[in-house]
Amino acid sequence: MKKALVMGASGGMGYALVHELTSQCVEVAAFSRNREKLESLYRDVRNVTIFPGDAFNLHELSNAAAGVDIIFYAVSFPYSEWAAKHPQCLDITLEVAARKKAKVVLINNVYVYGKQNKGKVTEDAEKNPYTKKGHIRLEMEKRLTESSVPTLNLYMPDFYGPNAENTIVNAVLKSVLQNKKARFVGSTKVPREFLYTMDAAKAMIELAQRPDAYNQSWNIPSAHLITGEELFAIIREAAEYKKTIRPITKEMIRFMGLFSPAMKEIVEIMDLTENPVVLSGEKYENNINPLPRTSYKQGIEETLCWMKKKELKTSK
Repeated sequence: MKKALVMGASGGMGYALVHELTSQCVEVAAFSRNREKLESLYRDVRNVTIFPGDAFNLHELSNAAAGVDIIFYAVSFPYSEWAAKHPQCLDITLEVAARKKAKVVLINNVYVYGKQNKGKVTEDAEKNPYTKKGHIRLEMEKRLTESSVPTLNLYMPDFYGPNAENTIVNAVLKSVLQNKKARFVGSTKVPREFLYTMDAAKAMIELAQRPDAYNQSWNIPSAHLITGEELFAIIREAAEYKKTIRPITKEMIRFMGLFSPAMKEIVEIMDLTENPVVLSGEKYENNINPLPRTSYKQGIEETLCWMKKKELKTSK
């Protein structure tokens, strides 16, 4: 891989991909709608060319994809816009990839698996999505398989890390840095997965550079399971935080949904915080390499450090 296009480069996973790609001397086209944020993130990063643009504009996306080998689809939309935007955006991405003779890597999530009661979930598990978001993701997966473009379909749990602003863990860390009372979505007692974005990027790029990995699905799990209480203990020590961290329950989300359409969209995925899908990384580790597994302590410390530097930079 000599050159890659990262769609959604202003988001958390896109940011991790850009930095890991450039660390491996890959030239990167960083594509996102927000020019100001792209410039802020990558102004001083070598081998990155920013492309502010609209992912629904075939001409703009095609210009950004000039000469690339691989397109990473790390695009994010508000939950309420998934049905209208994700399938269409993926179709345009696949069309551009076909024209440019490039491959496509889709960053997928666990919603497509639905409810699973068989321990760790492998890639060949039957998919029974019960949420609207799961059905949308399953439709996107079908479009990959129907395309003539070589593709990778990568399943990941909730994540956290530098620049991953709209995530459960990063929302807690933001409140912690502001010395406010923090809120945590879901039970604090149920073990769950939170994937460090920098680990995810390393695993994705390793797969993306292997021709025999394409036209398959791959799980990329986290370091290990962790409860909210265990996570809070790490955060408290790392940030010397003394205030309360309170859980946000399904009932609270449902009540807020009476007044906020955005909250209504979150209600249906709350089951996954109580009965989480836990991904098996056996296929990856048997066929590729040991998965990157940064400890939660190190990942939290690095994320907090990044957030503090950003806050300091913004305040100047």
